[in-house]
Amino acid sequence: MADTTQSGSSGSGPSCLQRFRSYARTQKGGILIAEIVISVVVIICYAASRYGGFSTVPIVELVLAVVYFIIFMNGLDAQIQFISWVWSDFLRALIGGVLYLVIALICVIGGAGDGARIAGGVFSLLATILFAYDTYITFRAIKSSSSARHTGAPTDEFA
Repeated sequence: MADTTQSGSSGSGPSCLQRFRSYARTQKGGILIAEIVISVVVIICYAASRYGGFSTVPIVELVLAVVYFIIFMNGLDAQIQFISWVWSDFLRALIGGVLYLVIALICVIGGAGDGARIAGGVFSLLATILFAYDTYITFRAIKSSSSARHTGAPTDEFA
């Protein structure tokens, strides 16, 4: 995080709102917030359509994005080290992008007469692009950390 000092308070660390704002300004934090917002929009579109079953993928991805945002925001990834957070985030984004692409194609191709389903499909395509970008930057972080391990250089995975 950028600033861990807290002025004007007797607490030992930054407040939850300060940690939120600080992490939301990072590249990874902004992407996770965008994933949360696009998932909510897709849920609304699919809930308004006649085929509400397509809302399962955005609900799961919304919950996972919120969980990862909270973990990374609070620095729990550094405290809980028996899980490879970078690899699990990579797999989350990769699987989410593939699932969004599948439901987007199904809804856009077969959604004739159901405008909410087509809109959900279009927003799912946008979510696919967002999740693909998240997968890309996470893969870059994995690649840079593995090459730094071989050279001994320090890394900055999600700053």
